[in-house]
Amino acid sequence: MHGLINRAIQCYVRDTHGADAWVQVTRMARLGFDSFETMLTYDDAATEAVIAAAVQVLRRPRETILEDLGTFLVSDPNLDALRRLLRFGGVTFTDFLLTLEETRGRGQLALADIDLPQLDLYEISPRLYTLQCRFPIEGSGHVIVGLLRAMADDYGALVLLDHDGRSLEGEMIVIQLLEVAYAQGRSFDLSTRGG
Repeated sequence: MHGLINRAIQCYVRDTHGADAWVQVTRMARLGFDSFETMLTYDDAATEAVIAAAVQVLRRPRETILEDLGTFLVSDPNLDALRRLLRFGGVTFTDFLLTLEETRGRGQLALADIDLPQLDLYEISPRLYTLQCRFPIEGSGHVIVGLLRAMADDYGALVLLDHDGRSLEGEMIVIQLLEVAYAQGRSFDLSTRGG
């Protein structure tokens, strides 16, 4: 697993639950180190061990931790680059949904060796979609649910999201658009302001 993904888990635990919680997670996971390097690659077993240890240390279900991680990835000000990358998907939340399948490729343009979830979107109707998520980490669909929830807020859309379990090909997410322009979204400008 790419170090950037592991580092995101580290930042989520440390920044939302405290440095002591992260130290406990590293000890319980028996990592042998206390910080992931963003540009290294780690065995998937290390990622699994960290998630399992976080479940024990934080005393929260795996699904809840993973969904909170997805929300954290979009809403934390220190990770605004990811939010910006995702916002390039379109002007509205619907536009964004329709470009989700391209997210993996856009990520690999930035980091050629990063492995991101394979996402396949199926339009049932203009307001109802299913999203299939394939990734080696069990429960990664919950990360996508948290990320989609935060992006809906970012766009000002009112959306119902439901992790619908596993299919033969991956985890399934049901997306129901209730109101595309429900509230004022966060401001977004394609250009970054230099200081």
